[in-house]
Amino acid sequence: MSASVPSVSIETGLDPQNQEDTYVHDVYNEIASHFSQTRYKPWPIVERFLTERPKYAVGIDVGCGNGKYLGVNKDVFMIGTDRSDGLIECAQKINAGYNVGVADGLALPHADNTFDFAISIAVIHHFANEERRVEAIRHILSKLKSGGEALIYCWALEQEKLRRGYKEGDDQDILIPWVLKRGEVPDVTKYRYYHLYKKGELVDNCMKTGMCSVVDEGYEKDNWWVIIRRT
Repeated sequence: MSASVPSVSIETGLDPQNQEDTYVHDVYNEIASHFSQTRYKPWPIVERFLTERPKYAVGIDVGCGNGKYLGVNKDVFMIGTDRSDGLIECAQKINAGYNVGVADGLALPHADNTFDFAISIAVIHHFANEERRVEAIRHILSKLKSGGEALIYCWALEQEKLRRGYKEGDDQDILIPWVLKRGEVPDVTKYRYYHLYKKGELVDNCMKTGMCSVVDEGYEKDNWWVIIRRT
């Protein structure tokens, strides 16, 4: 949890892969158990998207974390992937029946044109530059069959009225604190990289893939979301 620890701007010019290793992959492995304890309730729009999928549809959750969305719709078959070994272990402990595995969002092991639908919730904003964010969306689309739909969520820059207070004009590339509470041992603060999306930017990234049309889009609390359909 971030508690009262402020976010900070990230140093510019870092190698994107090293940045993601340091401020995303390594951190999530360190905080996996604590993070998982805070992730248990499905977000309404994600839940609605999943429950609207047809019976026997096959889907993938890219960046599934502890797997909280994998069991929302019992009438579909879902696979979950995450870059964090620690979070995949959490998912397996929560439900040994989950079909999950460790995979990078830019190198999913599944064949192209495999899935009927996909979700990627609060993941794309962790990629370190626009090129990698667009490529991550394109990679998800490549795994969908023609006509398949994907729901993508990313943190919004426009949060002035909410608890984090980010607003237009603030830095979009920042390090967000996560405070590990360790009882009698002093707390430890870990920083995760985020790109905060401004209005219209997520849809723009999706359209830059050249592989989709927009079905729906919106803002929920502190996130921009979009449903896209592979063309």
